[in-house]
Amino acid sequence: MLSAEKTYPNGTRALLPVNLTVLEGEFVTLLGPSGCGKSTLLKMVARLLQPSDGRLLLWRQPVDQLETGGHRLSFVFQEATLMPWARVRSNVRLPLDLAGLPAAEAAPRVDSALQLVGLSKFADSLPRELSGGMQMRVSIARGLVTEPQLLLMDEPFGALDEITRNRLDSDLLALWQRQQLTVIFVTHSIHEAVFLSQRVVVMAARPGRIVEEFTIDEPYPRTADFRVSTAFSQHAKRLQDSLLRASGAEADLA
Repeated sequence: MLSAEKTYPNGTRALLPVNLTVLEGEFVTLLGPSGCGKSTLLKMVARLLQPSDGRLLLWRQPVDQLETGGHRLSFVFQEATLMPWARVRSNVRLPLDLAGLPAAEAAPRVDSALQLVGLSKFADSLPRELSGGMQMRVSIARGLVTEPQLLLMDEPFGALDEITRNRLDSDLLALWQRQQLTVIFVTHSIHEAVFLSQRVVVMAARPGRIVEEFTIDEPYPRTADFRVSTAFSQHAKRLQDSLLRASGAEADLA
């Protein structure tokens, strides 16, 4: 549960007071235009940014007690941010190296993470030898290698072509269900939000704030047929209308 706001030292209000509760095992997407505070909100959950005021509870405990409770979170950024000189295996192992985990314990966890994202055969490849989609799979494997319960993803597929993006969306849903993860996902894409989410949180900018929430009450697994269904179009229309209402509110504030 997050109840917080963010104002930068220069006076810019990145986020008005927001209240967000995510249930364990839920897939929640933050949807909105650039500048609405989606990434700021996600980074506060990850403790990469401190709120100006408010509090953050993870698993009903203060965030600074996360490790003592035996829970872990991982953050997947917009870019794969891989070490270009290091093999895939080393890139995935990085969080374990930083935690001081012995190599003998780290190796099977790296192998398991690579298997989860379908890259076992590319463990000894360099990043430049991989496609953009495969590089993002490495980034996701690096996020999974710590065996997190909460996965935070900041527009990880935004720079990819539509075919690759759709395929990785499907792969992500399979991972979410198989690993019983809780996922908070940031995107600009209405269609991606509908396909992935159980719940979509719509945000508006100037200043950033939550304006509406929508439930996507459709069964999983979600296939390519769902993307062209009447139900999909109806959900997309609701989100589009919400974003338009939010844009109107921004104009009133200008």
